[in-house]
Amino acid sequence: MTGVEKENQSSAQEFILLGFPGNQLLQISLSVVFTMTYILAVTGNFAIIAVVIARPHLQTPMYIFLSNLSFLEIWYTTASVPKAISIFLGKSKTISFVGCILQMYFIFSLGCTEFFLLSVMAYDRYLAICYPLHYSTLMSSTKCTHLTFLCWVSGFLCMSIHNSLVTRLSFCGSNVINNFFCGADSLIFLSCSDISVVKWVGFLMAIIVILGSCLTTLVSYIFIISTILRIPSARGRQKAFSTCSAHLIVVVMWYSSNIFLYIRVYRYSFFDMHKFVNTVNTIVTPLLNPFIYTLRNKEVKEALGKLFKRI
Repeated sequence: MTGVEKENQSSAQEFILLGFPGNQLLQISLSVVFTMTYILAVTGNFAIIAVVIARPHLQTPMYIFLSNLSFLEIWYTTASVPKAISIFLGKSKTISFVGCILQMYFIFSLGCTEFFLLSVMAYDRYLAICYPLHYSTLMSSTKCTHLTFLCWVSGFLCMSIHNSLVTRLSFCGSNVINNFFCGADSLIFLSCSDISVVKWVGFLMAIIVILGSCLTTLVSYIFIISTILRIPSARGRQKAFSTCSAHLIVVVMWYSSNIFLYIRVYRYSFFDMHKFVNTVNTIVTPLLNPFIYTLRNKEVKEALGKLFKRI
């Protein structure tokens, strides 16, 4: 085995996650903020799931999709935040090659699943608002289950293709990742292999997943808005819009941040900005989602109030 081959083999055994630069006080502050936000995000999303299960009248397609989104958010933030906290505390900045690949796979698979799930939720609101008399037939419990299952399977299958290509890369130089979790762009930057195929497959997957689901969501909302505007009474328009306003807020937050991150050619000079946007995606959005849906939904607020009174 040559010296270069030995270096390739050793450098691929583990990576070093830099996290955020700064002194010890800043690292402790970040660990406290991430820990508190993580606890609130998990608790808030778990509360949404619990209230949908506990209240039979909420076990409709709209709330089944919402509980699936909350379940997804719990695991999405769990895939990255606990490791980030350990980095801030200085306990473990290293991650094994296998651990890095697995973390990347779960984060991006769950992210893809969220895109599909948000587009299905938009389609569900389109049927509810544009075809209210036929909604129960068009979106039956069976169809709701099938669509939810399809979102999860598609999300994990999509990332399997790109993930398998990343695992074949060779690493012969630095093993330092300028982020608080393993991302495909970081590994591609560190690789000394030919990255053209991996890079463009990743770009193509981003186009299909992000813009494909975005197009479905956009078309759904064009029909939703046009239908709402034709409702004669102001109260009727307000009631119709209230059923989809929370979802629309989440969609704008999620799509805008991810389009910034992935619909482009990889450039390492932007990684510091990426860390900020990734923080929004992995911890802020999962925290805000349950609050957005709760504050904008009277039924969920009432159900949560009754649930907490029992506790």
